[in-house]
Amino acid sequence: MSKNIIAVVGMCGSGKSEVVKYLQEKHYWANFYLGTSTFERMKKDGLELNYENERITRERIRKEFGMGAYAILALPKIKEILKESNNLSLESLYSWDEYKIFKKEYGDMFKVIAVHASPEIRFKRLSCRDNERPIKDIETFVKRDYTEIEGTDKGGPIARSDFMVVNEGNMDELYKKIDDIIKNIK
Repeated sequence: MSKNIIAVVGMCGSGKSEVVKYLQEKHYWANFYLGTSTFERMKKDGLELNYENERITRERIRKEFGMGAYAILALPKIKEILKESNNLSLESLYSWDEYKIFKKEYGDMFKVIAVHASPEIRFKRLSCRDNERPIKDIETFVKRDYTEIEGTDKGGPIARSDFMVVNEGNMDELYKKIDDIIKNIK
């Protein structure tokens, strides 16, 4: 049986986590969150969990390992997961260099789904989040967007995505779009 890796990309609040969750629960895909390295580093450094410390830590990791840092750090873990699973979703692919590393390593078995929603919809979602990291003010939201676009070269993986999902409707609409993509790759 062939193996499939799908990276789910998009701006904060676009619905990436919902897509990954659906792949896990409905289609039984394994998942690896590329940001795991950030949280591991924050814990090691004793930093409080918040967007500012996440940003600082991401920048520090990229300074140490380059713009492909998260792919480099994830490859050994991904190889282990693929020993047990034929289908893997990668959550939070950010940089162009990460995309190129995964494409070089996995070729045609590596696909990208870009999830899009307008800034207005994304801010509304993020301001209503009931977790430890809601974004309540527009200034923080805009700063986060600019940092992701300018600081991580996030546009490349979105532009080169194999599939584009506009997520501005209800969950059933999103799920149908994902089901159609899964049928397409199998």
